[in-house]
Amino acid sequence: MPEPTPLLRVSASGLLRRRGIWLPSAVVLGLLSLVLSMLYLGANNDPVGSTKDLPIALVDADRGVETAGRRIDLGAQIATRITGSAELGDKVSWKKVDRRTADDLLARGKVFGALVIPEDFSASVSALAGPAQRTPHPPTMTVLTNPAAGSFGSGMAAEINRKVVATTSAQVGHGLAQELERKAARPAAPAQAARPAVPAAAQLMIADPVKAVVEEGHPLGTHSGLGLSAFFYALVLVLGGMLGANVIHSQVDTALGYMANDKGPFRFVKPAQHITRVQHFAVCSVLMVVLSMLTSALAMAGAVGVVGIDASHLGLLWVFGSCATAAMGITALALLAVFGTPGPIVSMLVLIGLAIPSAGATIPLQALPDFYRFLAEFEPFRQVVDGVRSILYFGARTDAGLGRAWTMTVLGFAVSLALGLAFTRLYDRRGLHRSALRLHGADPGPRPAAARVASAT
Repeated sequence: MPEPTPLLRVSASGLLRRRGIWLPSAVVLGLLSLVLSMLYLGANNDPVGSTKDLPIALVDADRGVETAGRRIDLGAQIATRITGSAELGDKVSWKKVDRRTADDLLARGKVFGALVIPEDFSASVSALAGPAQRTPHPPTMTVLTNPAAGSFGSGMAAEINRKVVATTSAQVGHGLAQELERKAARPAAPAQAARPAVPAAAQLMIADPVKAVVEEGHPLGTHSGLGLSAFFYALVLVLGGMLGANVIHSQVDTALGYMANDKGPFRFVKPAQHITRVQHFAVCSVLMVVLSMLTSALAMAGAVGVVGIDASHLGLLWVFGSCATAAMGITALALLAVFGTPGPIVSMLVLIGLAIPSAGATIPLQALPDFYRFLAEFEPFRQVVDGVRSILYFGARTDAGLGRAWTMTVLGFAVSLALGLAFTRLYDRRGLHRSALRLHGADPGPRPAAARVASAT
């Protein structure tokens, strides 16, 4: 029987003096800190300045009015002025629609808000220029918010709409003041009494006549986190897939004897058992798919049953959550199979580092720099957020993001599975096995000293 290889001992101080301990850790941790800070802060540095084509509905329901023999249609004039505003430029993509279409766009999350010019707008403005009224009715414009599409985006749209109303009010007030000045300059007919002076309160109203009425265009439940519960639920699903893949991969390696099982001060090592890389990836993938059903059910039980978030379509939420978690897990397993030890870092960058800033869950995509909008086309987190948001807030409508979410989830699952199988098969065919066992009775021959030491330690 061959003599066992002696176990080499090293002191802690000796280990700390090795450059191979410091350099790789410093490079990896330093690069991670640099990249993550640039990714996250770069996405959120200037959302207002980066805003481009923020979708907002514009409804002109004004019927106009006939006064002094002429037709006044202020709604059409204001709508034209708003859409042609040089100040807003390309920051807003105005959708000129009727009220029913605007409500539908809000209900599908296609716009972050709406601005409505009511039917009596021209009539209300004209009344201010007419005879003094005891209780004048100020003209209004309605600002509709849509926190279901994203609280930050809804807030941006509401702020833009309020500024538009303020600008419109100043313009209308200037026109009213000019009209009253013209009337005051006209000589009164002999049979007419002198025109009374405009009261101070009426003058203040004329200076700023148009008021903004803010309403929720697509109401959310009180337990929806102001539109953020979809983001956090999607985060649970993504983390469940990524972390689940790492746990499953480690457990399979432990069961095969590739890794030791440390429990406190106790260490258990099973005899090493050979399995091909393809078989290893396949076993991990089956475990991931099956266990995703459990993790999705428990995530829903915690969020809906214990915390009490507002949710409907629970069956669909469980099915979509299971598929999304499985897709994320298979992606992480494929990266582990391809890259080996760096796999967890790569999967973290792909599924978290690059994904969260480009998900459009907190900052809308229209307020992100171009690089993140490009990432959003294929990064998986964005697809999961859209699917969960549709289920939780928009009645599980396919045209509210759920259709695209299903398509991209299935595509991501298939591509990741194919990638993992292709690379593991390639490694197997080249004899790059993970185990050091003798295969088919072949003697691998004497190993180098470094390999014997590594095996012993």
